[in-house]
Amino acid sequence: MVSVRSQPMTFAEFLEWYPENGRYELINGCIVEMQPTGKHEEIKAFLNGELFLEIRRLKLPYFLPQQALIKAPKSETGYLPDVLIVDKNALKTEPLWEKASTITKGESVGLIIEVVSNNWRDDYGHKLVDYEALGISEYWIVDYLALGGRRYIGSPKQPTITVYQLIEGEYQWQQFRKNERIISPAFPELNLTAEQVFNADK
Repeated sequence: MVSVRSQPMTFAEFLEWYPENGRYELINGCIVEMQPTGKHEEIKAFLNGELFLEIRRLKLPYFLPQQALIKAPKSETGYLPDVLIVDKNALKTEPLWEKASTITKGESVGLIIEVVSNNWRDDYGHKLVDYEALGISEYWIVDYLALGGRRYIGSPKQPTITVYQLIEGEYQWQQFRKNERIISPAFPELNLTAEQVFNADK
């Protein structure tokens, strides 16, 4: 991540500023440029492909936008998720969708995934709290390099996928490693192991 501008701006100003090229987030009013690694992009593309196939197979009213933002509640923050599944039927009630491809309501999201980079504290911290507050029903953290703190992925640290499910307004989680099949409430028939995700580049 690279900070682009030190002077704070509002989320509305960020939407007006946002260029056609590049990937940016607004974190507490500060623009941050996202610069993922090659492996990060391969995992992201693999997950997008696998989930697209599952959506098509089940004929679900979902799609996977590539540049849509998630507006955090009660702060000048907007996230650009690595993988975002949106319910087409919910978009008619999203006030910023048509103009700015921005989601403001948790019920519009079927699943959100963050692939961990050096900013792992954001994925396990700020984003987790904000996605829970928005009411996003399912959130995965794909920590393929085991960068997260031991309090999040255990000791000894190893590559881990954590699946958070919203139950009575709070996230409950399960963790998957190696050849364990990922259990997804949104896609209960998904046949995918943690190792398959981590080896997306092979």
